[in-house]
Formats: sequence, structure tokens, C-alpha cells
Amino acid sequence: MPRAGTRPTSRDVARAAGVSQAAVSLVLGDKWRGRVSEATAERVREAARTLGYRPNLAARNLRLGRTRTVLLVVPALTTEFFAGVYTGAARVASRHGFGVVLYPSPEGIGPARDPFASAQAALDGVIASSMAAEALTAIRGEALPLVMLDSDPEGSVGAATVNLDIADGVRQVTDHLLALGHRRFLHLAADVPSWTFEVRARELAARLEAVPGTSLSTARAPISIKGAEVSAEAALRGAAAPDRPTAVVCDDDHLAAGTYKAARRLGLRVPEDLSVTGLDDLALASAIDPELTTVRLDAELFGERGMEALLAVLEGHAPDAGDIPVELVVRESTAPAPR
Repeated sequence: MPRAGTRPTSRDVARAAGVSQAAVSLVLGDKWRGRVSEATAERVREAARTLGYRPNLAARNLRLGRTRTVLLVVPALTTEFFAGVYTGAARVASRHGFGVVLYPSPEGIGPARDPFASAQAALDGVIASSMAAEALTAIRGEALPLVMLDSDPEGSVGAATVNLDIADGVRQVTDHLLALGHRRFLHLAADVPSWTFEVRARELAARLEAVPGTSLSTARAPISIKGAEVSAEAALRGAAAPDRPTAVVCDDDHLAAGTYKAARRLGLRVPEDLSVTGLDDLALASAIDPELTTVRLDAELFGERGMEALLAVLEGHAPDAGDIPVELVVRESTAPAPR
């Protein structure tokens, strides 16, 4: 046992658990599997808990040449989605003794200045949204491990990619609207050059092309309620009444909220005259009237998986494969197509 008033050491833990200091290092560094038994690992963990032992991370980091700091680069923080991504990433990071620095790319996309005097010296790795990919040039150089979120796995610049199953989300939305009898669609697309939005457009077009008698028009809008209102109003006003879309598929919940406002300006009722869907399931989705049918994306799980992938890369392991499932949440903004 340590002397009164002194901080317990790994030697104290080893003595209490009846193992070597090397075994303590393996267990508390989470590298014990295949080297010590599960029973021994639990004995070490219990001894550490009983003694109140905490590893000296500063000394360990100095030996390993690591700062145990990760940079999370996202678009400008205009929604709570990326706050959820940060929360999930930070939760996993904290369990492994890492910290996460959140860095929003200016203007949402485009180059960003190195947030540190030298990011490569101050960081162990980077997690970045595809919408902020151009920000990485100055920050990452070619030296830091990188995990991309919402990025084309075939052309990603990262060591790993983590994606939500956006394509399936669009299919769920489209099938829901088709089942309600809708055949004339407007896609209110985010005016952002990003792989994730390209997937949405591609999947929507492909699904509708497979169904005879459907039509699809597209209008683009910045991701803001006002921008969406202007674009949606122009698109809906420009369509003759018999050919006007009966369903608007929006790339984002903010775009859907703007579509609501445009519909009201034109004297159209949601959902009686016009069904509207979103994507994200932000708090906004249940705050607007009628509540929005949208695709729920688990932002915190997204962040957790991103951090787990980066930790795997840092340890030389292959990250878990497979996209994160998404879920259509049907609310009051969709109804059978008007006759």
C-alpha cells in the first residue's frame, strides 16, 4: 500500500494485484488481450480502483511521443447535429485518455488556418466531415492520421471513413411518399458541394426512375430557412397547377422549415396540398407545425464511431466496417397525394 498522503503508483497496483508492473501497464493501457488472462486483468483493474490509481498521462505521453489530443473539423456550427457528433467523439475519447478539440471550418467549407502553431506537433489525429475536407490542407499536411465522416469510401483521403447509411434514408423517404400515391416530386437540394448531398440526389433520382409515371424537379438552396423559403417558393410558383409537385424531399430539416413558409405564402397547405420531408431529425423537426416527417441520424453514435475508428488507426488496427443505420420518423407533414 502507498504511504499516507502519497499518490499510488503502478508498483503499488502491481503489489496489490500480485502481478508485475508490466502486466499493470498492459491492462491499464488496454493492451492485455492475448497477453494476460481476463481474471488477471480484472484483478489489476480492481486493485487500481481500490487504490485510486490514475496513470501519469503526461509521462506516458512523453514516452510515446503523443499528445492524446484529436482535432474534430466540422462545418460551421449551424445545427445541433455537429454538437452531437462532438459529444459522441468526446465520450469515447475520454474513456481512452484523449481530449477532443472542436474546430469549425470558416464559412462551413473551404480552407482553414492551422488552429495551432503547428498542428502536426500538437495533435495525434484528425476527424473531419467531408463538408470541411478542404480545411485539412493547412491543418493536417500529410503527417497526421485522418478519419473522414460522410465521405466517399472509394475516394477518401483518410485512413478510414465512417458513414451514415444516407442512401437507405433517402430510399425510406421515397418509398414512404410513393406508397402515399405521390408521383410529382421536388428535390430541395442543399447548395453545398459534398459527397453526402450527392448521394441524396443520386438515390432519389434512381428510385424514382424505377417507378413509371413519376417526375422529379430540383431546386437548390443554402442550408438556411430563409434561403430555402426563397428557393422553394420560386420552384413551386414556377410550376403550373396540374404539374405542381405534391411532395418536396428536402436534404435537411432547415430546408423543410423554409419549404413550409414558402407553401404558406403560396396558399398551399402542408400536408393536404403538399407533403414535405426532411433529413436529420433535429429539435426543429418536432417544433414546427405540422411536425416533420424526417430521417433520424444518430449524431452521437456517428461521433463515437468516428473516434473509435481513429483510435483503431492509431493502434494499427482495422476499424469496424459498415454504415450506421438510419430511421425514417413519420410525423404529420406527409399525407396521401391530393387528387
